[in-house]
Amino acid sequence: MTVRIVTDSACDLSDAELVEWGIGMVPLSIRFGDEEFVDRTELSTDEFYRRLGESEHLPETSAPAPGAFAAMFNQMASEGATAVVCINLSEALSATIQSARTAATSDDVEIDVRVVNSKSVTGGLGSIVLACAKAGRDGASVDDVVALAEDMSGRTRVYATLDTLENLKKGGRIGGAQAAFGAMLSIKPLLDLSTGEVVAAGKQRTRKRSLAWVKEQLANAGEVENLAILHANATDYDEFMATLSDIPSVATARTNIIGAVIGTHGGPGIIGITYQIPA
Repeated sequence: MTVRIVTDSACDLSDAELVEWGIGMVPLSIRFGDEEFVDRTELSTDEFYRRLGESEHLPETSAPAPGAFAAMFNQMASEGATAVVCINLSEALSATIQSARTAATSDDVEIDVRVVNSKSVTGGLGSIVLACAKAGRDGASVDDVVALAEDMSGRTRVYATLDTLENLKKGGRIGGAQAAFGAMLSIKPLLDLSTGEVVAAGKQRTRKRSLAWVKEQLANAGEVENLAILHANATDYDEFMATLSDIPSVATARTNIIGAVIGTHGGPGIIGITYQIPA
């Protein structure tokens, strides 16, 4: 049996990682006004952040159609897969997994497909996908790969800080006056996405303090697995990394850019960490 993994573009894995592990990625779409682009295919991450900085309006994301997942599942079958495990970004944040479930039960798809809610985003989702792709290549059964994904989902932690309130204002999540007041005070929201939902974990008055909070979450976690450190075009990313030099697990951490799906809602400058706590 050959088990292959399919995911969506919110995983924020690099093209090289997708190719190396034979992972199928179904992209969401990003819309700027009347213009709609297929994430990572028609709109690169660099171009997304350029447009984001120039646009007066918040871009929108939309889930892939079920047909896009069906086509990917069938591609996996044509390449020799006998089963597919599709691992998607948190159901609480997107309808993407619903499209995957619809495709999985379609008469057009003949391969065995299991759909798993990662209850995570960006690097948290990506780490689950990578581990499952490795397990599948090593000969794990489809049931074992599903069990691995579900186990890792419950142990995944994601913490981040935003650099700007502008996207929250554009998205209607806070009012203009509140955003202006927050900007004046340099308020930096702290987020805990470990449950698959966006949970406010507090706020700091300066960027330095907000990044210190992110580091504190990692420092207090002790031994962790699959650490990834991610950012959304953050100009102070290297400076932040330097502050983590005393944490041993950072030496082997994955580093990735946060793509358009999450960048749309958080804005540029996000810095975050994700890892699994040991079983």
